Amino acid sequence: MTPIRLALVGLGKIAHDQHAPAIAADPRFELTAVVSRHAGLDGVAHFARLEDLLADGLAIDAVALCTPPQPRHALAHLALAAGKHVMLEKPPGATLSEVEDLRQVAAARGLTLQATWHSRHAAAVEPARAWLAERTVQAVRIHWKEDVRVWHPGQDWIWEAGGLGVFDPAINALSIATRVLPRPFFLSRGLLHVPANRQSPIQAELDFRDAAGAPIRVELDFLQTGPQSWDIEVDTDDGALKLTNGGAKLWIDGKLLHEGPDREYPGLYDAFAQLIADGASDVDTSPLRHVADAFLLAERRVAPAFDW
Repeated sequence: MTPIRLALVGLGKIAHDQHAPAIAADPRFELTAVVSRHAGLDGVAHFARLEDLLADGLAIDAVALCTPPQPRHALAHLALAAGKHVMLEKPPGATLSEVEDLRQVAAARGLTLQATWHSRHAAAVEPARAWLAERTVQAVRIHWKEDVRVWHPGQDWIWEAGGLGVFDPAINALSIATRVLPRPFFLSRGLLHVPANRQSPIQAELDFRDAAGAPIRVELDFLQTGPQSWDIEVDTDDGALKLTNGGAKLWIDGKLLHEGPDREYPGLYDAFAQLIADGASDVDTSPLRHVADAFLLAERRVAPAFDW
């Protein structure tokens, strides 16, 4: 099988830590080029801009866009116009309209577009989905709390319009919830805490209800120090489920039922290769829709200024 020749666009923390190792471990892909204004990888062709790569004539089949979300729409348009399949890091765009436009362009050109939700590939997510499918959900509590200084050191784009603030990690929780909960859910009220010197929230409390009225409480914090919290708890008519470690461990009534190694990004690339082989796309925007609803409906409160 001829490997899929891939260009990695954006070489920040997530590309270094997750994408590059996943690509190297999957024989269906060959990392052919890197696009970054600041850095490259040894032995891989390097370009400062995606336009430069596309004009060079170097043969590539697909691009993985690992830039901040704000420029992703324009970059994806360039790649699709050049006949390349596109993987979009999460969130897939700065707005829902951008992602819908890319979906239509990819479909018209017969190209694969993948909106990635890496947390759905955590080891315990599918077992949790299967367990909940046979039960009635009564209440849900989500605590997604981490230290922005650890996970996004000095990355000011995350506080700008389109950067999502605390929803950049929290969209992972929403991606899991939209996957495992058996009924759709809707925001009823919320509170966003926005630093006085920033444009995006640093903390949030959200209240949802599912289609049957079960309450879903979501608490988000980008100022968590010490142990980080990536937990989802679900009360049902037949026991209590808890996903911890961002979906890596599944607990039922306090007993560990399932855990596994970190295979989130290998799972994304496995899915991307299969989509390309099938001539298909996967553009699920449900997690981003919930974020958009929060920005539309939730009350905004000024929080203390944030500086690195």
